[in-house]
Amino acid sequence: MDKLINAGKEFLEEKVKGDDKDNNNNRQDYQAGGNQSHGGSYPAGGGFSRDDDDENDLREAREEAERRAGSSGSSDLFSTIAGAIGQKKSSLQNEDLDEDYAVKKHKQNYKDDDDDDADEKSLGAAAAIQALKMFNQGETGEKQSKGAFLGLAMSEASKLFDDKASKRKVSSNTSKENVIQSAGEMAMKMYFKSQGQQQGGLMGLASKFI
Repeated sequence: MDKLINAGKEFLEEKVKGDDKDNNNNRQDYQAGGNQSHGGSYPAGGGFSRDDDDENDLREAREEAERRAGSSGSSDLFSTIAGAIGQKKSSLQNEDLDEDYAVKKHKQNYKDDDDDDADEKSLGAAAAIQALKMFNQGETGEKQSKGAFLGLAMSEASKLFDDKASKRKVSSNTSKENVIQSAGEMAMKMYFKSQGQQQGGLMGLASKFI
């Protein structure tokens, strides 16, 4: 009889442990917005891997931006801006994302090339949309992280500023640093919004923009 009781206790204890483990996994999935990296059924770039290590994200953003920008940017430039964006993480989570404005500025700067007095906000928004488009096309390969997306946005902003400045289409009080930071902040807001999507994650968000 004692053996039977002990066996029952062991069974219940194992079941409780299993339930706790499942509950913890469910909480982690919920906190991550359900946006895990997808396998073969989705294109590369379909979502963000779950990585809440801010320091790693910012380092990856700097490295990705430096690698992609080439002579358009430097490690120190991107490191400084990534750090500034990281400091604003909490406020960016609560800021609105003007989707219509971003789409309009992307079209003006990348398709029509008719934004003749562009400022940091318009160039930043355009570069962030371009980065979102590239990210969902698998541009960053297996790097489906927040850091990779942020780095892509910063590098696109750096190159876009150089292109517009060479054509004298940038307002006189607009600096490259501010354009890059604006793009990075817009990318962060996109990331946070994608985490709040019930379905689709970043791909669902991209479908609204592109």
